[in-house]
Amino acid sequence: MATEKTLEDLFHDTLKDIYYAERQILRALKKMQRAARSQDLKAAFEKHHAQTEGQIDRLQQVFEQIGKAPRGKTCDAIEGIIAEGEEIIEDYKDAAALDAGLISSAQAVEHYEICRYGTLKRWASQLGLTEAANLLDETLKEESQTDADLTKLADASANAQAQKTKRSA
Repeated sequence: MATEKTLEDLFHDTLKDIYYAERQILRALKKMQRAARSQDLKAAFEKHHAQTEGQIDRLQQVFEQIGKAPRGKTCDAIEGIIAEGEEIIEDYKDAAALDAGLISSAQAVEHYEICRYGTLKRWASQLGLTEAANLLDETLKEESQTDADLTKLADASANAQAQKTKRSA
């Protein structure tokens, strides 16, 4: 008879999911940075790339705290979100709307991460993993700030820039 899965198992599986996701995001951020038209957006992607490296380091610390090797497992959700971002890069590469599309793609990633880190933080607290909960909370705050920063960029320039170009008949 199979053993019943526990919250510890769920925590570990979700940790592997976000670890995989972060490593994929690291690659995607480079592509998005190259594709971005505005220097502000390029800089935002560069900043978040550096943050993501730190987030991966924190995840490795959490794996260590639970006595598991840092390993990812394929995350279909992030694969889909990244694929949509790549479509935007391809479909809008010469359009004024590109940066607005890149921001929307990046925010889809951020919202996924906010969801995952929020859940992992609560589970870590429930499991008495105080240090892990603190590390996860640090990343959660960074992801939330990145989302807010992207909104500011969209509102300050990208959305208006996207709207300026007239639709061709």
